[in-house]
Amino acid sequence: MHSCQVPSTVVNIESVWLGRPLSRTILTAAATASLTEPVDSEADGATEKAISMLPMVGLRLGRVTVRPGWRPLKTFDWNSRSCGLHGHATYAPTEPALAARLQATTPSGHAWRCLRCGAYVLGEPQSSGPADAAPIVLRGKALRDTFVLRFLAADHGIRGLLLLALAYGVWRFDGSRRALKQVLNSYLPTLEPLAYKFGVDLEESGPVRLIQQAFTARHSTLLLVAFGVLAYGMLELVEAYGLWFKKRWGEYVAVVATAFFVPLEIHEIILKVTGLRVGALIINLFAIAYILWTKRLFGFRGGHAAFEAERRNDSLLELEHAAAAAGDADSAGGQAPGTDSHPSSPHVSTSDWLR
Repeated sequence: MHSCQVPSTVVNIESVWLGRPLSRTILTAAATASLTEPVDSEADGATEKAISMLPMVGLRLGRVTVRPGWRPLKTFDWNSRSCGLHGHATYAPTEPALAARLQATTPSGHAWRCLRCGAYVLGEPQSSGPADAAPIVLRGKALRDTFVLRFLAADHGIRGLLLLALAYGVWRFDGSRRALKQVLNSYLPTLEPLAYKFGVDLEESGPVRLIQQAFTARHSTLLLVAFGVLAYGMLELVEAYGLWFKKRWGEYVAVVATAFFVPLEIHEIILKVTGLRVGALIINLFAIAYILWTKRLFGFRGGHAAFEAERRNDSLLELEHAAAAAGDADSAGGQAPGTDSHPSSPHVSTSDWLR
């Protein structure tokens, strides 16, 4: 029978799966050591052994917590994901009542509350100043909207680069038509027997017919096509820039430009239904509806004023500011006997802030 001295060290364990905290359990070193074989060691040795087993404990807790039918995208914690990638965002307002609500005293030192995920972070705040001058920290749905907009921005950016490459190819083709025609006439008869085995008639295929029509096109026509493709590519890149950096004008440009080309896409699908054309139309319709709904463009759902009000309501600093103002009003009006006032500097245990 082995015996060991178990310290009273309290350890916080948080299993995180796809940004969502699945379990948060306070365990003593004795509970952690019970999951493994007993060891003969002093108190410090038992503590080190317990801490070394935390990853295994977290995995076991994660497997127990996950239940059938769990949908990760529904409960995805965008705040934790953003803080994990970019770090916490702390700010010290100069207003005493508001500053008291955003800081805490812990056994390991002074901590400030993150304006994104709400966790208390040890150390000095990243910046300080009046509450009105605090940086805008996106939280919750705003982070989700940013992710979707940047996905759409990447789509527009890739298409823009491909269109620029196509415009350059048309311009180079115009200056090398004779050489390219000789190459096509020499290689096409060689490839026709191979294509025929797969049931493809190269002479009647779309790309070959398009190239042959381009050979007979006039110089001015090819230049006009190259200029049009170049302009379209530049428009796609402008949309990508505006969406990626969350510019209001970029959202307007994206919606108007995308809606302008929807009739053309529908016409192409009527002529010939392909998976690529249908997929592009679905993505564009989704982009228009999503940006209109979430960004409240063109006065939709209250317009820009309602959008800014919603953003302020989601701000942790605004919520704490309102709570501090309400607390000041209650203090001015008097308190009922036996009620406790809000502490100016709350004491937070290690298990509350260590995440």
